Amino acid sequence: MEVAIVSDSHVPSREGSIPSWARDRMRAADHVIHAGDFDSSKALADVRSVAPRLTAVAGNMDPRSLGLSERQTVTLGGVEFVITHGTGSRQEYEQRVAEIVDEAATAGPTVGVAGHTHELCDETVDGVRLLNPGSVTGAAPAAEATMLTAEVANGELDVTVHRE
Repeated sequence: MEVAIVSDSHVPSREGSIPSWARDRMRAADHVIHAGDFDSSKALADVRSVAPRLTAVAGNMDPRSLGLSERQTVTLGGVEFVITHGTGSRQEYEQRVAEIVDEAATAGPTVGVAGHTHELCDETVDGVRLLNPGSVTGAAPAAEATMLTAEVANGELDVTVHRE
């Protein structure tokens, strides 16, 4: 199963649209995870229009009217994904997200997905694997548009970085 992992669209406040290459990757995936900061109902609708299945959370720049929660959990291919935006200071970011994931995790392989920093991340903190896809539009302070895809099967995942 292929999972597209994106975050920090910031459309229209910082960028005009999600790049076509990223939309194509989302469309080709079996499931899309968005870690927040759509920025508008238009951006959320855009992702929904290409995502075969979507799990998404609210970011600190998302209007409450989007109706997104601050944390979601979804199990795909035997891996539990705990998704949060990661709102807060850059200081202690990884530790803060790892604690959120650890609190929400049940049994089995668990991966945390967060955004907010616009920085790519694939590391393990206190036994929790954390993924941050950066900004799918390259919104500042990101230097480029990035996203992740994960091949997930039988409780294991293989992550690939995609850049514009």
